[in-house]
Amino acid sequence: MSDSVAIAAVTATLRTLVQGEITHEGGNPLVTTLPPDKAQAFDKADGWVNLFLYHTQINPAWRNKDLPRQVKPNETGYPPMGLDLYYLLTAYEKLDNDPLLLAHRLLGRAMLVLHDHPVLSAAEIRAVTPKNDLADQIERLRVTPVTLPLEELSKLWMIFQTGYRISAAYQVSVVLIDSRRASRAPLPVLSRGQDDRGAIAQGDLIPPFPAIEDVRLVHPITGELQSMERRVSFELGDKLALLGHHFGLDEGDMSKVTLTVRLSTQRLNQPQDLAVAAGDATDQQITVQIPNDPANFPAGFYTVSVLVTPNGKPEEVRTTNEWSLLLAPQITNPMPPPPVARVNIVDGLGEATINLTCAPDVRPEQRVALALGDREVRAEPHANQTSALAFVAKKIGAGTFRVRLRVDGVDSHIVDFTDPEKPQFLASQQVTIT
Repeated sequence: MSDSVAIAAVTATLRTLVQGEITHEGGNPLVTTLPPDKAQAFDKADGWVNLFLYHTQINPAWRNKDLPRQVKPNETGYPPMGLDLYYLLTAYEKLDNDPLLLAHRLLGRAMLVLHDHPVLSAAEIRAVTPKNDLADQIERLRVTPVTLPLEELSKLWMIFQTGYRISAAYQVSVVLIDSRRASRAPLPVLSRGQDDRGAIAQGDLIPPFPAIEDVRLVHPITGELQSMERRVSFELGDKLALLGHHFGLDEGDMSKVTLTVRLSTQRLNQPQDLAVAAGDATDQQITVQIPNDPANFPAGFYTVSVLVTPNGKPEEVRTTNEWSLLLAPQITNPMPPPPVARVNIVDGLGEATINLTCAPDVRPEQRVALALGDREVRAEPHANQTSALAFVAKKIGAGTFRVRLRVDGVDSHIVDFTDPEKPQFLASQQVTIT
C-alpha cells in the first residue's frame, strides 16, 4: 500500500529504467517528464526521451474492494484508491543531427525497455524511491502498451498545442493508494444477547421495535381521531395522536417506560421535546398537545418521533421512525379586517397595504407570503422575530379576496371541514380592498 506520492514514484521508476538503457545509443541522452509543448523546446542534450503522464483513471476492479489481510471479518474498512496511469513516450533530437535518426533509435530503445519490464519489480521501485512503500503493495505494477487510433492520437496532440511527434502510449496498472480514513475493528463477541440465548424468533411480520404508523388530529370536543387527508396541517394548541406499536416495548407495560415526543425542524437549533403524561399513552397510541408557544414553535415542516426509555435505564432508550408533520400559521388579528384603501390608483389599479398579525412568530430567515385570491404577495422585510407582518399588493383592483398566510410553504387554514360532505371556505379569511 502507498500514499499519494505513489504516482510520482511510478513516474520516477519508469524514467530511471529508460534512462539506464538509452545511454547505450550514445550522445548522453536524457529522459524528461515535461508536458509535450515544453519537451519540444528542451535542448540540453543531443537527444532526449519524454515520458509524459497524460491521463489517470480510477480502476473499477478495485473501487469497492477491501484489502486482504487488512480488513478481517466483522471489521469495517475503506478500500484503497486504485489508479490506472497513462503515459505518452516521445523521442526528440536537435535539428542539426541526422533527421529523426537519433530520435528513432531512442524511441526504439525506450520501447524495448518497457517491453522487457512488463511488471515493475519491488526491487526496481525501491531502488528509485526507498522512502515510499509503493514497492510493498500486494498488487504488482503492470506496464501495458496502449494502441491509440490515429484520430485519438491527433486529438491528444491538438490538446498539447504543439507539433506532432511519433509516440507510443502505455498504461501502468494498478497503483493502490491507502485511504486515510481509519478502519473500525470491534472486539470479538463473547455472548449473543442476555444469557447467550442468541437471536429471538418472532412469529409475525410486525417488527419488535417501537414505530409510528400514522398521525391523527384529536377533536378538541369529542376526542374523536380525525384523518389528516383533508386538513393536512396542525396548529398551535392542537392535540395529536400518534398511532403505532411497541410504545411499551416488548412487554407493553406502560408503567415501565417513559415516553418523550420529539418535534424537529431546521428552523430550530435543538428539537422540542414534549413529555407524555402516564394516562395519555398505550402500547399503540400516544396523545400529546402541541404547546401554544408562538415564540418557540415556528410554522413550517417538522418531523415527529418518540423516544421510549425504560425506567432507570436511560442508556437503553429506543427511538421510533420519524413522521412528517406540518405546523400551519394562523392569522390572529380580527378577520375580516376593515376595508383596505388603495393609493396611487392608475387606470383602476392601485397599491394596497395589508397589515396582519399571526402566530407562531415569524423569523427573519423564513419565507413568508400572503395568498391574496389567486396571487401571491411577499411580506415586507423584517429584521427580527415578529408576529406583525405587512404586505404591499401592487397593481390590484378593488374587490373582496380570500387570504391565506403562507410560511415556509405551509398555508393557514381556509377551509371549514365541520361538515365533511360539504366543505366551505371560512368566511372570516378574506379582506376587502376599496
